[in-house]
Amino acid sequence: MEIDGINLVWLGHAAFKIKSSGLVIYIDPFQISDTEKADIVLITHDHYDHCSKEDVKKILKEKTEVICNQASASKLGIKARILDIGKKIDVLGVKIAAVPAYNVKKEFHKKGSGLGFVIEIAGKRIYHAGDTDVIPEMHELSNIDIALLPVGGTYTMNAEEAVEAAEIIKPKIAIPMHYGSIVGSDHDAQIFKELYSGRAYVLKKNQ
Repeated sequence: MEIDGINLVWLGHAAFKIKSSGLVIYIDPFQISDTEKADIVLITHDHYDHCSKEDVKKILKEKTEVICNQASASKLGIKARILDIGKKIDVLGVKIAAVPAYNVKKEFHKKGSGLGFVIEIAGKRIYHAGDTDVIPEMHELSNIDIALLPVGGTYTMNAEEAVEAAEIIKPKIAIPMHYGSIVGSDHDAQIFKELYSGRAYVLKKNQ
């Protein structure tokens, strides 16, 4: 999907590839067939379907910058730049902020154990929510151009809850994720698109 100079590809589950300004950025690569080498890799948390050592190795080159929390870095066993919640970093001209991502009434993702990311590139702000429910901190997000929101339920928000999150964040474009492999289905993505009052796109895998 081309959006104002940004090429955004959904790689399945919560994995995305962003290409812009001559850079290649991956988020949570998992069971990917795309092996284009990465300039930056972002990992939201250390669960196997987000922090896959095998998949990260596929896309590493000598100077790839891996950004994650300490738990993910320890699992990957590679050199990484540690980014904690509330912190910001500038990597190759890309501004990356770590924001909260956690469950409210579930025990899968405790507060502080994982990250969401706000990525500023080519004058756009992209929010990858990570594995999260609707949380109060979403009210603090502003000027989001593209929001990538989980809709699969069980471990994260379901489609209806993701609509609630989108109404809080008010991105210019909302895109559902975290469905179609471990939990959730295409139907969940379509429900999100139908219920959300703003612009929503359902991406096809690897397109």
